[in-house]
Amino acid sequence: MMSVAVDKYNEWLEDDLIDQVTKQELRDISAQPKEIEDRFYRDLQFGTGGLRGVLGAGTNRMNKYTVGLATQGLAQFLLQQFTGNRSIVIAYDSRNQSPEFALEAALVMAGNGIKAYVFRTLRPTPELSFAVRYLKASSGIVITASHNPPEYNGYKAYDANGCQYLTHDAELIIEQVQQLNSLGQVKRLAQGEAEAAGLLEWIDEAVDQAFIHAVTAVSQTFDKENHLTSDLKIVFTPLHGAGNLSVRRVLQENGFRHVYVVPEQEKPDALFSTVTSPNPEEKQAFVLAVKLAEQKEADLVIGTDPDCDRMGIAVRNQHNEYIILTGNQTGAILIHYLLSRMKEQGGIPTQGIVFKTIVTSEMGAKIAQSYGVKVENTLTGFKYIGEKISQIVEAGVEQFIFGYEESYGYLAGTHCRDKDGVVASLLISEAAAYYKSRGKTLYEVLQQLYKVHGFFLEKLQSITLKGKEGLEQMGAMMAGLRENPLQTVNGQKVREIQDYLLGINGLPEENVLKYFLADGSWFCIRPSGTEPKIKIYLSVCCQSEQGAASSMDSLVEGVMGLLMIQ
Repeated sequence: MMSVAVDKYNEWLEDDLIDQVTKQELRDISAQPKEIEDRFYRDLQFGTGGLRGVLGAGTNRMNKYTVGLATQGLAQFLLQQFTGNRSIVIAYDSRNQSPEFALEAALVMAGNGIKAYVFRTLRPTPELSFAVRYLKASSGIVITASHNPPEYNGYKAYDANGCQYLTHDAELIIEQVQQLNSLGQVKRLAQGEAEAAGLLEWIDEAVDQAFIHAVTAVSQTFDKENHLTSDLKIVFTPLHGAGNLSVRRVLQENGFRHVYVVPEQEKPDALFSTVTSPNPEEKQAFVLAVKLAEQKEADLVIGTDPDCDRMGIAVRNQHNEYIILTGNQTGAILIHYLLSRMKEQGGIPTQGIVFKTIVTSEMGAKIAQSYGVKVENTLTGFKYIGEKISQIVEAGVEQFIFGYEESYGYLAGTHCRDKDGVVASLLISEAAAYYKSRGKTLYEVLQQLYKVHGFFLEKLQSITLKGKEGLEQMGAMMAGLRENPLQTVNGQKVREIQDYLLGINGLPEENVLKYFLADGSWFCIRPSGTEPKIKIYLSVCCQSEQGAASSMDSLVEGVMGLLMIQ
């Protein structure tokens, strides 16, 4: 493998199409064989979130050359799949080189005769998903690495429905990329030439207006004449990302007058200099927002990640302290709010359906089922929820109500086919205003839901395994678990093992194992598709918070102890 990596390294040094700055970066690592191997031992692969990697020179890095090759492969796929006029919508977030990568992708598409619609400035990922169908495009691209650290960037590719490409199509795109033997096969027009030929068009305000209108249509607004929404105090942080203008605009247009943006995190910043990680799942990301919330006596704190597809919140607890809710908790509140409001306003759709992933808490499912609403599981990755939405919209029988995953991704409405931090911010603000008007906080609503449905507690543990050796370790761990099935965990008998590599309930095959224990708890082991990690999802349900915490501690100890042996 090392010789292959060295060969590719030397090819880049000798290629006339590689610029001198990139070549100098490669020369600087000439005495670092491990670094050379990590940069060249493979090409970046599409995972659950598309193409994602560390910025830098090499085939296993995000740079304009790997973006060009990926785009050429995608262009060839589109030329095969579509006849007539083909087009693509391209958006990007606040990360390093995002505007440059977006333009590079557009010029490669233009070089292949495919029209590119490009946003002039950063936009949320859900708006890209919306714009694909709004502009009747063949495909979409958003340049983002979501909530990853600042050294990363990425490339999400979307189909004509505005849904991230599923495994089959992603593999066809990769096949096209792998057929490219040199950078010379990447077709590209200069910017002026592309614009003159009508193959590069900059997107105007009309798409923004249409997106905000579509998000607002999902609203469960109430008592607007009493201006109840205007009483709610919200602190919002876009964490230096793309959500700033869109979230503020949709809240403003829906009656929320007291929205305070964290000034230190308002502007785009590719280094995300105020946080360790721009991830609303992390407590540290909310430090400045909570500080401002305490000053303003805010009812709700909202944070969105850099491309604004994820949303996290902080609320006051019984001690008047701000606590960050998990994605599972926020999802449960949103399901309850949506369904209870639908019931109040004339009825829940008889063929309504909620989607969640296999690693998401069962609490939301129990709430939905208590309203008589069907719940269906999908594999991890919001693209599978997006696929289901497209299917039921086309069939016209069932009605999509809500989709969510534990990793802070939510969607209501069919305006896009990806998780949407903009619509989630609107709905959680509405929920907070609605319950405040009835003398309740979101925390109190959550506690009531626990009393009715049981105290659910979930936890995510990760084992980081970087580089080529890490991939091999992940493979060995999963193989070992299949060859030697677990019988007991921490004294609890394993009641059932679901191996999704074999296909479960008609779902696509995926390298995931889920274990159900005799006491009703479960855990799921899944190699991440976007990070060098094995992820372990764990869940328990008890009658009290204390009991759940104790059960979770035992489950984590038992599972992690077994996995470290594998």
